[in-house]
Amino acid sequence: MSKILIVAEHANGKLNAGVAKVVAAAQKIGGEIDVAVFATDGSAVAAEAAKLAGVSKVLQADNAANDHALAVVLTSQIVELASKGYSHVLVPGTTFGKDLAPRVAAKLGVPQVSDVMAVHSASSFDRPTYAGNAITTVEAPAGTIVATVRLASFNAVAAGNGASVEKVSVAASASANTKFVSLQAAKADRPDLQSAARVVSGGRALGSSENFSIIYKLADKIGAGVGASRAAVDSGYVPNDMQVGQTGKIIAPELYFAIGISGAIQHLAGIKDARTIVAINKDPEAPIFEVADFGLVGDLFQVVPELEGKL
Repeated sequence: MSKILIVAEHANGKLNAGVAKVVAAAQKIGGEIDVAVFATDGSAVAAEAAKLAGVSKVLQADNAANDHALAVVLTSQIVELASKGYSHVLVPGTTFGKDLAPRVAAKLGVPQVSDVMAVHSASSFDRPTYAGNAITTVEAPAGTIVATVRLASFNAVAAGNGASVEKVSVAASASANTKFVSLQAAKADRPDLQSAARVVSGGRALGSSENFSIIYKLADKIGAGVGASRAAVDSGYVPNDMQVGQTGKIIAPELYFAIGISGAIQHLAGIKDARTIVAINKDPEAPIFEVADFGLVGDLFQVVPELEGKL
C-alpha cells in the first residue's frame, strides 16, 4: 500500500489552491495521504490542509529557518520525513515545485517524474512531451517516487471531514551559499491567471499595448484573469508574466477566450485542459478553431466591444 507525502505550497498564511489538485492525483495512486507544512508557524495553513478530502494527516514542521520557502532549506527536512516509510513525494508543478522536486530526488538518489498528468498505477504515469504534442507513459523504478503534478490536469478535491494535525520536528540546515534577499510580486486586481475560472487572452492581432484595453474591459466584465500569447508578449504589448503556453503558464479554466490568437502549438499546449474554449479571429483557417468549442470569425475590434456590450 502506498504512503504518500505531499509538500504544501503556501504564502501569507494561506494554502495554495494547487495543493487540493495534488491531493486528487494522490487519490488516483491510492493509499495513505499526508500533507507536510513547512513554516515558522504553520497552524493556519495546516488547518486548511486538514480540511481537504482524502488527507489522512497533516504534518506541521515549524522552524524559524522556514520563514521563506527556499528549496535549499526545505530539501533536507523533506528527505528526513520521506525516510519514514513514504513511497511517494508529490509537489505542485509550480515554480516552487519545479525548484524543490529535483533537489529532493537528488538527495534521495532517485529519478524525478515531471508533470504527471494521469495516473495508471502507483508507479506508472502519463506526462506531456514535445510541447504537449505527445503524451509519454513512464514507469518509475523501485524506490521513493518524487514527482511534480501538472495542476491543469486534475480537479481540486472537495472539503473533507478534517484530518488530524501533528507537529513534527525535523532538522533544517541553512545554506552558506543561498540566502533570501527580497521578494517582488506583481500586483493585480484581477484573478490570478493560473487559478482563475475564466481567462481572456489576446494575441498579436491586437496591434499595440493600448489596444489591449479591449481585452481588459471584457475580462473585467466577466471577472476573468487576463493572459496573452507569446507573440503578444514578444511584441511588448504585455509583460511576460501574462504569457499562456508551454513556455508560459499552463492553465485549465472553465472558460477560455482566445482573441486574435492564431493557435500556435506552443499556445495550444498551455490551454489544452481548458473546459470550454471560445476563439475570435478574422482568419477562418486559424488553427485555434480546430480546438475551440465555439468559434467566431470576425474583426475583434468590432466583435469584442459588441460582445462586452451584451453582457
